[in-house]
Amino acid sequence: MTRRERESGAEHATAVRVDKWLFAARFFKSRALAVEAITGGKVAVNDEAVKPSRELKPGDRVWLRLGPYEHTVVVRIVSERRGPASVAATLYEETAASREAREKHAWMLKHAAPTVDSGAGRPTKRDRRNLDKLRDW
Repeated sequence: MTRRERESGAEHATAVRVDKWLFAARFFKSRALAVEAITGGKVAVNDEAVKPSRELKPGDRVWLRLGPYEHTVVVRIVSERRGPASVAATLYEETAASREAREKHAWMLKHAAPTVDSGAGRPTKRDRRNLDKLRDW
């Protein structure tokens, strides 16, 4: 194998670092963000907390939290190279339970009662006069 083939990732790896795989699968925009999530406890492999250097193999179950959503995916293909989104989608398969839970959570967030601002500090002079009118009626 030539140097160019090695650098292009032409060889099929049997295992790859979890931070590189998360970046290649487009869960994170940079490897640094992937490392930050892993060290922050937002990623687990086979129900175990991992370090960024943990080797990932096909068949491993990866749990990750992205914002308010939790994903559980099964690794199908390992790759270090980040490619187009269509290729990245083939690297993993999300479990049905994970997909349903994520869609349910998204629906709940969308239909939740809006948060009410309790006020922005002291009432203005006009607001105070209106409050006084309400109290004195």
